[in-house]
Amino acid sequence: MPVIRVLDDVLASQVAAGEVVERPASVIKELVENSLDAGAGEVLVEIRRGGAAQIRVTDDGCGMSREDALLSLQRHATSKLMEAGDLHRVRTLGFRGEAVPSIASVSRFRLVTRPEAELAGTELRLEGGGEPEVREAGCAAGTMIEVRDLFFNVPARRKFLRTETTESAHIEHQLRLHALAAEGVRFRFQKDGREVFELPAGMSRRDRVRWSVGTSLGSELVELPEVTGKGLKVMGFVLPARHARKGRRHQCVFLNGRPVEDAAISRGLAEGFRGAVADGLHPAAWLWIEIEPALVDVNVHPAKREIRLHRPHDLREAIAESVRSGLGSEEQRKLPPSRRSPEPSPAPGVESPRPALRPVAAVERSLPLAPPEPVAPEVEESPAPDFRLIGELLGRFALLESEDGLVVLDPRAARERILYERWLSGGGEGVASQALLVPVLLEPGPREIDLLLRHRELFQEAGFEIEDFGGGSVRLGAVPEFLGEADPGALLMEVVDDLADGSSGSSRFALEKLAAVLARRAARREAPKPGEALRLLDQLFRCDLPYCAADGRPTLSEFSMSELEKRFGR
Repeated sequence: MPVIRVLDDVLASQVAAGEVVERPASVIKELVENSLDAGAGEVLVEIRRGGAAQIRVTDDGCGMSREDALLSLQRHATSKLMEAGDLHRVRTLGFRGEAVPSIASVSRFRLVTRPEAELAGTELRLEGGGEPEVREAGCAAGTMIEVRDLFFNVPARRKFLRTETTESAHIEHQLRLHALAAEGVRFRFQKDGREVFELPAGMSRRDRVRWSVGTSLGSELVELPEVTGKGLKVMGFVLPARHARKGRRHQCVFLNGRPVEDAAISRGLAEGFRGAVADGLHPAAWLWIEIEPALVDVNVHPAKREIRLHRPHDLREAIAESVRSGLGSEEQRKLPPSRRSPEPSPAPGVESPRPALRPVAAVERSLPLAPPEPVAPEVEESPAPDFRLIGELLGRFALLESEDGLVVLDPRAARERILYERWLSGGGEGVASQALLVPVLLEPGPREIDLLLRHRELFQEAGFEIEDFGGGSVRLGAVPEFLGEADPGALLMEVVDDLADGSSGSSRFALEKLAAVLARRAARREAPKPGEALRLLDQLFRCDLPYCAADGRPTLSEFSMSELEKRFGR
C-alpha cells in the first residue's frame, strides 16, 4: 500500500515550477512582472540560445535588502499580500511568491540586488534549488536575475523545448505584450548579443501599437472612445473589419496592466463588430481595461493568464459600446463629400495595396496544381462508379443518376480533393511561379515570422519566395501563378493562421495545411463546370478519400430511391 509522505522543499518547488515555468518565455513573464511591480523605469532582457542557455533580466526598480533577497527564495514569500482580504484587491502583477523559488529550482540561478539607500548590494547563487551562496556585491540600484541552463536537472521538461528560433519568438511576443501594457517603461531586448528592439519610455500607446503591427497597419488604427461606468473603464484601438483573421492571437487585452484572456472580452469585441466580420474570423484589437480589483479574480490560473469577472456582462457591454462608437466615428470621418467608396485596403502586414506581377518562366515544382492531361479510356479503366450525367443545378452542382438513386456532385469540392492529394503525393508536372515586380514586405509578428521561416522550403516548393528581411519583417518575392491578381499577403496570413492554430508544428502537418489552403484557392479560381462532372469523377475516384474535400466538406451526396420515395410518401 502506498505510503503518504511530505515532499521535500526542492521537489515541491520543482512541482510548482511545472505550473508557472512552461518554457523560457514563462520565466521572462514572471521576472519582468516582478520588475514592473518593483517600480522599474527601465527593463533590459538578454537571452542566449532561445533562453535555454541564459536569461538575464535587469531593472532599475526598488531593489532588495540582504534579508529580503534571501526570503525571495522561499516558497510563498511575498511583499504583496498581508492578509486573506488582500486577495480581493490585488493590484500587482505577481503576488503568489512562487515564481522565483520555482525558477531557481530548475536552473542555475544568480540574483544581484541593491536598494538605492544602501551602499553595497547582495549576490545570491544557487543550483537546482539548493542552499544559496551569499556575498556582498557592488552593483547599481535595482535587481538583476540570471537564469542559466533552464531545466538542466529536469531533462524530461527540457526535451519538450522547441527550436531556438521558436522559443525566441515566444519570448519576443511576451515582451511585446509587456511593452504594450506598461507604456511608461523603457524596454530593451537583446538576443545572442544583438539588440532586437529598444522602446523609449515616452512612447504613447498608439505609437507602441503602431510599432507592434508595422507602419502600414498602424496608419489604419481606429481609436476607441473611453467608456466608463460600474467600476470599470475601457479604451484602446482596433483595426477595420477587413483585417479580421482566424484565431485571437492578434487580440491584446490588458486588465489593470496585466495581459489576460477572457471569453466575455472576446464576445464584447464580436458584438461591437456584429455584421461586419465573417464567421470564424476575429477582429484585431488592443484594449486597456481598468476595473475595481474587487470585481475581478486574478487568482484562478497558476500563470495568471485567465481571470474570473464578477459582472462579465457589464464589461462585455462596455467593450461593445466602445467599439461601435469608435467604428461609427471613423466611418463618418472618412466619408468624402462625394460619398465615393474608399479604395480597397491592403491585407494584414502588407506594405503595398496590390503588387504588380511580372510573369516569369514556369518553374518546375513538385506541386501538381496544374490540371493533368485527361487519361485515355483505353489505357486504364475508370475507377469511378457507373454514374450518368442528367443535368446541373444553378450552374453549381452536377446531377447524376446512379443505380440506387440521385447523386449531387460539388465540382469545386471535388477539384479541391484532387489538387490536395496530388500535391501531397508529389506527382504531376508542377506549378508556374510569378515574380513580384515590387516585392512585398510583411510584418506579421515574431511568432508568425518564425512559422514562415521554419517552413520556408515548403513555401518555396509551393511557389512562394520568402526571405528574412530583418527588423521583424519578411520579404515576399514571388507567388504561385494560379493566384492571379489575388493579394499574396492575405493568402500567406491565412496559411500562417492555420499553421499557428494547429496542434503540431511538424513539417507534415504544415504541408497538409498549406496544401489544403492552396487547393481551395486554386479550385475557386478554376471554378470547374458541372458539365465536366464525368472527367472530374474519374480523377476524384483515383484519390484515397474521394468523398470529402481536405476540410471535410462532402464532394458528393447520394439520395437513394427509398429515401426519395419516403419523402414523397410513396
